[in-house]
Amino acid sequence: MSPPRLADRFLTWFCAPHLREEVLGDLHERYVLRVQQLGETRARRRYWRDVLAYMRPEFIQRKPQPYPTPTNTTMIRNHLKIAFRNLIAGKSFSVINMAGLSVGMAGAALILLWLQNELSFDRFHTHKDRIYQVYGLASAVDGQSVAISATSQPLGPALKKDYPEVEQATRVKEVDNFLIRVGDNRFTGLQGAFVDPAFLDIFSFPLLEGTKNEQLSSVSSIVITEKLARKLFGSEQALHKTIQLDSADNFVVTGVLKDLPSNTQFTFEYLLPWDYLKKPGSGWQNESWLSNNTATYILLKPNANVAAFNDKIRDMTQRYAGRQDVWTHFIYPMSQWHLYSRFENGQPVGGRIETVQIFGLIAAFILLIACINFMNLSTARSEKRAKEIGIRKVAGAGKGLLIGQFITEAFLMTCFAGALALLIVQLVLPAFNTLIDTQLAIPYQRYTFWLYALAFMAFTSLLAGSYPAFYLASFQPIGIFSKRFKRTQLGISPRKILVVLQFTFAIILGTATIIVRDQIIYAQERDKGYADNNLIQVNFSGDIEKNYGSIKQELLNAGIATSITKTLTGLTNGGWHTWGLRWPNEAPKDTNTTITLFSSDADLVKTAGMKLLAGRDIDIYNYPADSFSVVLNETAVKLMGFQNPIGQTITNRSKNQHWRVVGVVKDYIAGSPYEQIPPIVIQGPGSSFNTMHIKFNPNRSTADNLAQAEQIFQKYNPTYPFDFRFLDEEFAQKFDNEQRTKTLAGLFAALAIFISCLGLFGLTSFTVEQARKEIGIRKVLGASAANVVALLSKDFLKLVLFAFLIAIPITWYSMHQWLEAFTYRIGISWWIFATAGLLAMLIAFLTVSLQTVKAALVNPVKSLRSE
Repeated sequence: MSPPRLADRFLTWFCAPHLREEVLGDLHERYVLRVQQLGETRARRRYWRDVLAYMRPEFIQRKPQPYPTPTNTTMIRNHLKIAFRNLIAGKSFSVINMAGLSVGMAGAALILLWLQNELSFDRFHTHKDRIYQVYGLASAVDGQSVAISATSQPLGPALKKDYPEVEQATRVKEVDNFLIRVGDNRFTGLQGAFVDPAFLDIFSFPLLEGTKNEQLSSVSSIVITEKLARKLFGSEQALHKTIQLDSADNFVVTGVLKDLPSNTQFTFEYLLPWDYLKKPGSGWQNESWLSNNTATYILLKPNANVAAFNDKIRDMTQRYAGRQDVWTHFIYPMSQWHLYSRFENGQPVGGRIETVQIFGLIAAFILLIACINFMNLSTARSEKRAKEIGIRKVAGAGKGLLIGQFITEAFLMTCFAGALALLIVQLVLPAFNTLIDTQLAIPYQRYTFWLYALAFMAFTSLLAGSYPAFYLASFQPIGIFSKRFKRTQLGISPRKILVVLQFTFAIILGTATIIVRDQIIYAQERDKGYADNNLIQVNFSGDIEKNYGSIKQELLNAGIATSITKTLTGLTNGGWHTWGLRWPNEAPKDTNTTITLFSSDADLVKTAGMKLLAGRDIDIYNYPADSFSVVLNETAVKLMGFQNPIGQTITNRSKNQHWRVVGVVKDYIAGSPYEQIPPIVIQGPGSSFNTMHIKFNPNRSTADNLAQAEQIFQKYNPTYPFDFRFLDEEFAQKFDNEQRTKTLAGLFAALAIFISCLGLFGLTSFTVEQARKEIGIRKVLGASAANVVALLSKDFLKLVLFAFLIAIPITWYSMHQWLEAFTYRIGISWWIFATAGLLAMLIAFLTVSLQTVKAALVNPVKSLRSE
């Protein structure tokens, strides 16, 4: 029985705006009466005749709309005044909306701060677009190409000398085993680096003290950060002061750098001149083109052709080394170092960027969930605002003006929520920094921050307020003032879709958190292949290596330790990588497989609690020939195809050595716990030892063992503090990134669920209020409280169930892709989704029940009193 739409549109087109609503109202009422009297067909014909009759000068629009235009200052003031009054009038609505928006904005802001830090890594350098790192590329290793960021030490100077495109070149070799000493202040384990003088020309690390041209030019000069300066000299000026390294050499501070920002890949606290690395007997210098142990950075001249330069340097090592079976080279831009650090088959395929993208989506989800709350609660209040809208329209307000009013209200709400969100961020930022292990700060002093904050709030207010504005402004006055006016009751309403969307995001985040947690637990509980309880490692420093025999004997005699060994590196650090080893009946492809080299003097199996499968352990004291003996792990035996490995010979071509296999141990995790265990060859003292491992006596307390061990180390190495690490703690650190991801995902999943439930609470409140009389009538007719709760809750729980069904395939696909990055990974079980679904339903039910139970227990007399 609706009048012809085309006639209405025609009237709307020619009729003056201030008369349009009144004329349409009269026509619609007349049309309803005619349908009852004459029938629908004749009523529609007469409706057209009446519309055409209004085409008279007094009705045709000629004058502009009498209401103020959007640019009118009076109108803006009026919008703000009405918006503020509406916020005060609907206190409960405002509190729920502001809480949801502020928490959502705070969560999104924290993530955005972290994302900005990640995306700006090393972007503060003046020459950032011309800085590159030199990478090595080896072909046919494990059947593919392998890219590494380490190069030989002679490469950097040769690049500067041979290629005019290179403006500057520097080598960087990190070091952390120096004793730094000033008077009674002693520190070990501080991160430092040997660098060429060009380092501070290439990279823009600001100097607070000293002049740039005098830095690192002398072999006895040192550059330190202000953090280290405070440690060593307190409040005194550090410039030109003397620092002692390893109780042997004195260095003069020629410069103090501003503390390194959190968004740089460099972590040094001091810089030493490269020439000091050449000190005789230090063992640091290695001029071989075949040894890759140094990072090399270059600054290209402006407008240099990167592709052509890569072609020129590709075979540089081959030419200098006089061999073809060595690394080729390419340069990698600074903009890619942090975010795209993972290579496959010699090509960058991702890395940190994947985490950035995931948390970018999480920020968007959280903000969207908060905005959906605003949309739902605003449209739920439509009946309360309907008469206001009708009066304003009858008074001449157009749809655009009403939309502006509601957008203004949304912006005002967003500004209040934004201020509260900023307070929340400031309060939780220290804890958040601890969680992500970085130092973020809100840059209040930068005007760009306030511009971005304003843009963020404007975007949020448009996102949150656009749908309610258009929805409310679309009400027709004739319907509003009719007794038949009620909310739209569509089978699938926009409000229901938004609730489903909210909980879909929340369930995805919650399920993903469970999967990440299970993957970490799975990796942690893998058989490590060694017993790391009561096992510590001590890196060689000072006189430890020289007095190793005496230290070992005293620790054993005192009953502090049950077994001790010295090794190439820490057990959890893996070892050195090589390829090209030869063995009997080898397959050519196998000799190009990367093999991990480790070394020990004796008792490694006993000390580390490894399982010996065949033969015996290395023991150079009882078997002097073990200097050329090796122990293999299971993977190495399989690679080499040995049926009876004991007594087999392996040839190391690079050193022209022949090794005899004396034992086989069960596979143990030496690198990443997520990756496949590589073939490992444990040799005798084929290279220098850097670490000793001590197995404490389990019958004594750890505190007593440590205290007495410290006394012995101080006796033989008095200059250095006793610096040790527990291996179980070292192993646990391998999970730091994943643990951080799990914690962050769980935190933001909880936020998403909290905001969703806050919106559900608000919607339930309005639903209960609107159904107050219905509840009373049902109770009078005999409905129990449980019946009422079920009636009010079922519609909301259906929405949550539907959200769960949508979330399942999305979560499964995204987490399956994430797990593909791990060699050892869990399967995604059905119970994970069942658990997440049940939790979501339970949380939603409890949220809804807070209002529905209260409504169900109200005396029906109170509900029906006005009747």
